[in-house]
Amino acid sequence: MTDAGREYLLACRRALRTLTDGEEFLEARRSDPSGTIKIACPLTMAREILAPLLRDFITRFPSLKMEIEPYSFGWDQEPREDVDVFFKLKAPKDSVRRVRSYPGTARGLFASPAYVNAFGSPADPDELAAHRCAGSGVWKLSRGSKEVTPNIAFHVVTSDPGINLPFALDGLSTRGRWGLKLASAWNILGLLALLNVVTRAILTTPGPLNLIHAEVPDRMIGMFPFLLIPGFFVPLAVVLHVLAIRSIHGSLAKSQISN
Repeated sequence: MTDAGREYLLACRRALRTLTDGEEFLEARRSDPSGTIKIACPLTMAREILAPLLRDFITRFPSLKMEIEPYSFGWDQEPREDVDVFFKLKAPKDSVRRVRSYPGTARGLFASPAYVNAFGSPADPDELAAHRCAGSGVWKLSRGSKEVTPNIAFHVVTSDPGINLPFALDGLSTRGRWGLKLASAWNILGLLALLNVVTRAILTTPGPLNLIHAEVPDRMIGMFPFLLIPGFFVPLAVVLHVLAIRSIHGSLAKSQISN
């Protein structure tokens, strides 16, 4: 063996010894790791997935500290050097980093049975514009090779599933058939209250139907601009109440047919 070969052999033995020592060190620390591990993840993931695991994790590794840094959907999601584990929603820009795929979430359109019974299910993506939707951004809906982007004005704008889920399960504040019945009763009560006001106004106004005599006669109702009340606002209120009642009864009938 040459002198160069002998030196190379000794260097390899030293390298192997260093690797063996490092492996033994890791094995000794594997059962009881210590230090701080920093995790960055979406806010919903921190609340719904990591939080329930903290108790068991700390019980199993009491010497290991954890620092969780949640971020919202709109923040910068590129990993930093001071973060040990980074969960991303989007593909990383730095392809050199070691990346493992994590089970994703189901994406789709969801509605409560009460909402579908009351307002029906949209047959076309464009009909979503007439429904009460919660979400954010642009919705791209696909079926096979066809992809559409409906124009939706969200009633609630948020990207947090923790808010969207209970809002959808609650029927998007419709409360199903009971809510429609309550809305119908409210409009009928409004018509009765309006009828009471109109009747009292007629009976207190000087004329052949003046059956209720007040100390001060009601003459202002025939003068401008008070003349607009019986001539415009009262008919407008009646028409709006009637249209609302018809719409509600139509939704109730549709709900009964669906059931």
